[in-house]
Amino acid sequence: MTTDRIAGPDTRRSFLFVLGSSRPDGNTEALARAAARHLPADTARHWLDLTGDPLPDFQDGRHADGTWPVGAQEEELRRITLEATDIVIASPLYWYSLSAPAKRYLDYWSGWLGVPGMDFKRRMAGRTLWGVTAMAHEEEVVADGLVTTLHHTAAYLRMRFGGVLLGNGSKPGQVHSDERAMTRAETFFRREAPLALFPYEDGYEAPVRP
Repeated sequence: MTTDRIAGPDTRRSFLFVLGSSRPDGNTEALARAAARHLPADTARHWLDLTGDPLPDFQDGRHADGTWPVGAQEEELRRITLEATDIVIASPLYWYSLSAPAKRYLDYWSGWLGVPGMDFKRRMAGRTLWGVTAMAHEEEVVADGLVTTLHHTAAYLRMRFGGVLLGNGSKPGQVHSDERAMTRAETFFRREAPLALFPYEDGYEAPVRP
């Protein structure tokens, strides 16, 4: 797991970009960086590559006896997650959902929910969850499974959901030729991010693709 921090003098808003691709410098990362370039210059940005030092498989110890051991890697991951006001899951579309590294990162959130004194759910409420994904398919509806996963995750934690920035690309660098995606990237993080609600809740609105 490698990180790259870019922070400005005004850290009131801080973006954590979680890169979950199994290919370095892939299309999803390229699209995420294209969108990040249009953030205000004083916005803090933290880039986290999940594949540089992969997380071990999550083991659910919430209902087990004793204390669940936490390594330095997980401690750092929790810290930078809780420091961010905006979390961007940048995952290619793998089998119509998140990549394994990105899904594993969210699985760790399940464990943090039960850590005494952490108040993970309460502390995440009101923050904003975003998604960025590149896919080989040109029909964007095939990414609905990934969108639903992120939206419902935000709804459970009472986060805001900014939507998913979609782009087309399979070969390295191909997403740069997707003019529609690159145009969307320019204004993606300027979108209003409504509070995410489950479909059974009053006021629910289906997430709209940007």
